[in-house]
Amino acid sequence: MNKDLTAAQQDYAHFLPALSGFYATYVGKQRHPDPNTGELYVPDDRIPSNFKNNVESLNYLNKQEGQFQYKWTLYSAGHAELDTTKFSPKEDMVRNRDRDNTWLLGDSGGFQIGKGVWEGDWKDPNCPKAQKKRDGVLRWMDAYMDYGMILDIPAWVARSPAGAKATGISTYQEAVAATRINNDYFMKHRTGACKFLNVLQGENFDDAEDWYEQMKDYCDPVKYPDTHFNGWSMGGQNMCDVELVLKRIVTLHYDNLLQSGLHDVMHFLGTSKLEWATLLTDVQRAVRKHYNPTFMVTFDCASPFLATANGQVYTSNETPDKGKWTYRMLPSVDELKYATDTRTFKDATTQDGIFKVFEDSPLTDGLLVNDICTYAKGDRNKIGTPKVSAGEIELDKNDEPVLDKTGSEDKKAKDYNPNYGQPIVRKKDSTSWDSFSYAIQMGHNVWTHVNAVQEANRQYDAGVTPKMLTGDKFQVKTIRDMINEVFEQPTKELSLAKIIEYRSYWMQVPGTRGAIGKKTISAKPMFDKLFDVQESNTNDEDIELDETKLEELEDEQL
Repeated sequence: MNKDLTAAQQDYAHFLPALSGFYATYVGKQRHPDPNTGELYVPDDRIPSNFKNNVESLNYLNKQEGQFQYKWTLYSAGHAELDTTKFSPKEDMVRNRDRDNTWLLGDSGGFQIGKGVWEGDWKDPNCPKAQKKRDGVLRWMDAYMDYGMILDIPAWVARSPAGAKATGISTYQEAVAATRINNDYFMKHRTGACKFLNVLQGENFDDAEDWYEQMKDYCDPVKYPDTHFNGWSMGGQNMCDVELVLKRIVTLHYDNLLQSGLHDVMHFLGTSKLEWATLLTDVQRAVRKHYNPTFMVTFDCASPFLATANGQVYTSNETPDKGKWTYRMLPSVDELKYATDTRTFKDATTQDGIFKVFEDSPLTDGLLVNDICTYAKGDRNKIGTPKVSAGEIELDKNDEPVLDKTGSEDKKAKDYNPNYGQPIVRKKDSTSWDSFSYAIQMGHNVWTHVNAVQEANRQYDAGVTPKMLTGDKFQVKTIRDMINEVFEQPTKELSLAKIIEYRSYWMQVPGTRGAIGKKTISAKPMFDKLFDVQESNTNDEDIELDETKLEELEDEQL
């Protein structure tokens, strides 16, 4: 079991866990006891015995005290406390990290604009609401991030009813114009403490090309020698189509916008497929060899956190030769009876047939099953609700029956409920988890996901190839060889011609937003109430956690 995932990274494309604020809260608030009572955020008797450094064991950015170490991550301004003058214990994991041994990329919050969460007339550079967010994101990035994405307005905002209504943006070109306003502001007011990535959007080839032509000058060191942006973030069609990715990289090189020391980072938004992790490694290595020796590819997804939010835990990873590569996620153990069980989590779940296989992480090695299933029947959670099992009447904090008030007493009403006013009987088990149970399993999932990406690259280098990259045509040439051929051509025209020559090969590789993969379904009814999930197409990497709902869970459960 590798605890130092930073050292194991080698020259692979860099996966960035999209750190949840819910997770970071445990690390940050544990460092700052309640100023009035002195109470710890997580009591000492709630810390698992296998945690060597209290709650700090969860902090994979802590080289000395984390139960495992991994220096790269992504954190979103969309859920952050943007006021840098305000003390925010819950963000201490990010704000007071060891800058010499960690690397953080800030997501700008464009998703929040696209979904209408950040209201304002983003077409107007003087709109107070938009300007407050624009300035807040910039100052937050400059204060805490190594790299940050500019605050783009997603090209799909016009297709989001809430987004279009809240922003007044109804066309693709309006999204482009609004993004230029943000770019101009960032370029003018940045301090230089954070390096910025120019975000490329566009939902098809034509729009992606148009977006690039309108935005590329922001990275031009000739036009903007002191304030140019420092790399690229691939969104929309740019991040999920092999042909377009290669064309964009070739064009960047010949436009002198992929220079070593000036444009060293290219980030791919929301990418979780293991096969793409190896493909992006091929891209990184080829670009380093032929164009830019200091080039770094990064990619992110929130799956390790989302899996737990939906009641699931990573149990194993599978990388069969010429088969489908996957992270195996299954509903985790959640029963009140395990609160008195002192077996390890692995033994209890495998011996009782909950999982056929469970691969430990540094956080679950030695973890007891009752460290997760902490509530027993009759225990009360933080707000005083007693735990009951299936088929029992639900009681409130005063031990009075909870009455069903859904529907109407009026028999003539369409929503008439014959059980109106009657005691509610639990149809499913009450959760045995408190909110810290989620945090522990999130940490396990982060380790498992990062390790899976690295193991996929190790297997790929050893000659094990996923089915996605072994179509009939790939029997003649590997995708690694073809990517190298593209970049080794002596002219732009020959490189673009080589891309077209191999078009039928690229088409065999499903994009990161194709029809493969589906959203994880919640295993517990409470998740439907406490988690707001948004999905683009069918991939879990597009699901956005609503941190407000996670905070509700935090207040209710612990």
